[in-house]
Amino acid sequence: MNIHHLLSARFSQAIQAMGIQDAPIPLSRSTRPGFGEYQFNGAMALAKQLKQKPRDIAEDIVAKVELSDIASKLEVAGPGFINIHLKDEWLSQWCDKALMDEKLTIEAHDTETIVVDYSSPNLAKEMHVGHLRSTIIGDAVVNVLEYLGHNVIRQNHMGDWGTQFGMLLAHLNDQLSSSSVAETALSDLEDFYREAKVRFDNEDGFADRARDYVVKLQGGDAECLGLWQQFIDISIQHSEEVYKKLNVGLTREHVMGESSYNPDLPSVIADLTQKEILVESQGARLVFIPEMSNKEGEPAAYIVQKSGGGYLYATTDLAAIRYRANTLKAKRTLIFTDARQALHFKQTEIVARKAGYLSLDESYEHCPFGMMLGKDGKPFKTRSGAVIKLSDLLDEAIERAAVLISKRESSLNTQEKQQVAKTVGIGAVKYADLSKNRTTDYIFDWDTMLSFEGNTAPYLQYAYTRVKSVFRKAEQDMQTYQARVSVESAQEHDLVVKLMQFDEVLASVSKEATPHLMCTYLYEVASLFMRFYEANPILKPGISDEVKNSRLGLCALSAKTLKAGLEILGIDTLEVM
Repeated sequence: MNIHHLLSARFSQAIQAMGIQDAPIPLSRSTRPGFGEYQFNGAMALAKQLKQKPRDIAEDIVAKVELSDIASKLEVAGPGFINIHLKDEWLSQWCDKALMDEKLTIEAHDTETIVVDYSSPNLAKEMHVGHLRSTIIGDAVVNVLEYLGHNVIRQNHMGDWGTQFGMLLAHLNDQLSSSSVAETALSDLEDFYREAKVRFDNEDGFADRARDYVVKLQGGDAECLGLWQQFIDISIQHSEEVYKKLNVGLTREHVMGESSYNPDLPSVIADLTQKEILVESQGARLVFIPEMSNKEGEPAAYIVQKSGGGYLYATTDLAAIRYRANTLKAKRTLIFTDARQALHFKQTEIVARKAGYLSLDESYEHCPFGMMLGKDGKPFKTRSGAVIKLSDLLDEAIERAAVLISKRESSLNTQEKQQVAKTVGIGAVKYADLSKNRTTDYIFDWDTMLSFEGNTAPYLQYAYTRVKSVFRKAEQDMQTYQARVSVESAQEHDLVVKLMQFDEVLASVSKEATPHLMCTYLYEVASLFMRFYEANPILKPGISDEVKNSRLGLCALSAKTLKAGLEILGIDTLEVM
């Protein structure tokens, strides 16, 4: 149940009853204590149309809007704001419904087919920290969209084609000729790439052989393609291991490498030519984009074919748009890459719309993100300046978490502590990233992200385990627990209002592709739960069964919301810590 939609509908009906059609319904959450939970600000917008004072219009709206079942009080404030105070009885009724609903009263949205393009590592190298943000932000957004009932198609646009593969295949062929097996030769992709590059730069004749392999690969030579396929299979396996450790939903079936679009590239060029969109300049083929002209009025040039006949990222991305629109029938496409590629994707969209590859009702959204920085404010690297492998970063997170867990009082055995360390360590890395607005850079700080205080994964995971502990002491099963909830105290009221806003947050993340809103929300839930927990005894002697059961119901709802939100972010919870 989306309380925002429900209130908006009631105010819309009231304004229509005043003889006004299609008026805006500006409803927002109240930001100041004592002013209710929501605020309607539509009276000011109607003042000019009705030629009345905004406050008089607000009074008229209050008289006509039917909210007696939901609100305990409506009050007009300032020049014409309407403050809405929600009823404890209505909140109690919502709790009863939510406790019986696996989806916490979240209703499915109008289903769309949505393509989400994310992660996209280069298969010539192992995944590094630069791939973290795309992978986990994209996956979190996918989870939100699926939770809301959309048909989501994951697309991992891996870099599996290009001139560098000639160098790599020549080196791999030599390794296999010397009795090495592919799995052994490619056990460390970084070392393999480095060895091949040294040979390319220094070894007589190797660069020429590498170029020959490029020609053979692009020409469809069977032996060369077989060698390439071995390289790709093992490289994808490296990525799959990282995805599993990261707890993201990408698998081999979601891979749509650059090579997937090769057959369509000539037809993209032919189609753009036939539609007279392409222009030839110095042997290259390009599209001029007057919508993106520079200060001198010169249109931006979008090159789709090099002078030598070679294709570019632009050609592949146009082919991808055609495939997603025509074959996958996507109404919305989200692409997660770093902000440096924003211009390319804006130009790609403009060209695709000129060519008719995207219709007016099809959305193409580049979702850029900032960089992960070290404490020195520079891109996060090793002390020697090398790029950090993502698998090494995750291993270090688990090791650091294990040290912290070992210092806490616990009845867990060694194996259980290791599982806790893995869950806490991976969750901490992911949450530290996801909790920042994706459009900004952020500082990577081990101490902050692994803290059990503040807006961190360990704090939220601990809040969840505290609820589980309460239910163990009460000798009740939290998952199946049912009780009549009676909202009475201020802490209970504030907590339930926040729990009810889960739907609003999901809708916002879905629309804006901003998982940090979910992180902020979960931290607020955990904080309000702790406030409720400290002020409202549950299992102490003297607490009536009715009150105890009601408060246990609120505990269960809080934990289920925390768990659902964390799972959406790809972060596991724990029964005990």
